[in-house]
Amino acid sequence: MTKENTTQKTYKIVPIVITFLLGAFVTFLNSTFMNVALHYIMADLNISVSTVQWLSTGYMLATAIIIPITAFLIDRYTTRTLFFVAMGLFTIGTTIGCFATNFPMLLCARLTQGLASGIITSLMQIVFLTIFPIEKRGFAMGIVGIVLAFAPAIGPTLSGWILNSYSWRHLFYVTWPFAVIDLILGYFLLKNVTENEKVGLDIISFIASSIGFGALLYGFSNAGNYAWSNILVYLPIIIGVLVLIFFVYRQLKSDNPMLDLRVFKSTVYTFSTLLVMIAYASLISSELLLPMYLENVKGFSAFDSGLILMPGAIVMGIMSPLTGILFDKYGARPLALAGLVILGLGTFGLSRLSVNTGHIYVSTVYAIRMFGISMINMPLTTSSLNSLSRELYPDGNAIINTLRQVAGSIGTSIIVTIMSKASLASGSSDPIQASIYGINVSFLTVGCLIVIGLILAFFTIKKKTAPVKD
Repeated sequence: MTKENTTQKTYKIVPIVITFLLGAFVTFLNSTFMNVALHYIMADLNISVSTVQWLSTGYMLATAIIIPITAFLIDRYTTRTLFFVAMGLFTIGTTIGCFATNFPMLLCARLTQGLASGIITSLMQIVFLTIFPIEKRGFAMGIVGIVLAFAPAIGPTLSGWILNSYSWRHLFYVTWPFAVIDLILGYFLLKNVTENEKVGLDIISFIASSIGFGALLYGFSNAGNYAWSNILVYLPIIIGVLVLIFFVYRQLKSDNPMLDLRVFKSTVYTFSTLLVMIAYASLISSELLLPMYLENVKGFSAFDSGLILMPGAIVMGIMSPLTGILFDKYGARPLALAGLVILGLGTFGLSRLSVNTGHIYVSTVYAIRMFGISMINMPLTTSSLNSLSRELYPDGNAIINTLRQVAGSIGTSIIVTIMSKASLASGSSDPIQASIYGINVSFLTVGCLIVIGLILAFFTIKKKTAPVKD
């Protein structure tokens, strides 16, 4: 290939990358954008805590339900069609949110946004794997990592800043123009890059995956508000597990499965997915525990706590493409091992919090943890997908994204339970001291999980190997 042709190809890639990054950033930003506003919405719409939590839980459930079907959608429909469906849904959901006068309308807005998020994220990863050559995929997925980690991390800070001066409706007003701009960019700049075929949809499998993953995540989400013995917790989990067992059985027996579980024949894919789940659960747990510590124990406002955590988000944003470059050069093993060590040290560093712990210490150690996570998530995701043949990309991508979502939900509920029980077992009559003890025990538990992941990575993540040729 001549230099001229190389330059021309790179130039064609740039508009596609910009279009997808803007769309994915604005959708993923909304996964945490509303969290700070929940108490304002409670007061404005006169609803309870258990009700308002559905604005976050519903978004997560909608995303988890749509992700398993994205493999079929990417095989069946063109890049442009899916992009406009995703961003169109997000624009519609955001518009509904702008004019919502009651909770059902607001929940409808969030569910629609969640569906859009699941589609655009999976589509972007497959498109980037397709348009970038094998030797540049680490860098490409590192760019994706900016969106997947940086956008949710910066969401609470931006929303806290907006809510200092404006109402919660402005969170929809702010994102709506970006969604419309991205639709316009997509119309003029986006090209079809994925290969399509006339595949059929297994309706039974789709229903089973929706009920299974939806019930599982619903049950674990409820565990944050209710005891594990509550029927709203254990019954959805039992139903979810049983339905997912049926779903897996059907995929293994089907000649044309909705999700091709042959991806797990690759040991690289299997263990990389497991480590990504551990890293993501660790990320989500800190997003829950640290704001509780900073606001409930230290007395910071939501905006101030967001500012304290901002350096970590910046580190993640800077490091994601850099770790992608390092992955292209050295492979996943050194990055994963170093990242898990750094993540573990940072996590154990947060298991020694007290009333007198300075916010600079919290901000620094949190940034160290984010540095470690940036060396794990996207390099291992890229390594896992590189171990598959091209026809398995959509299935592998859908499965790892779904399991990451499940890990985040399960991890959050387990951490909340551990924190609550540890606080009660602390024996302290001071609620603040009891809360600190529970938070420290939770971080200690997460640290032990990371150590297990490190041991697993040492024996299963091999030295750099050549990816499967397309």
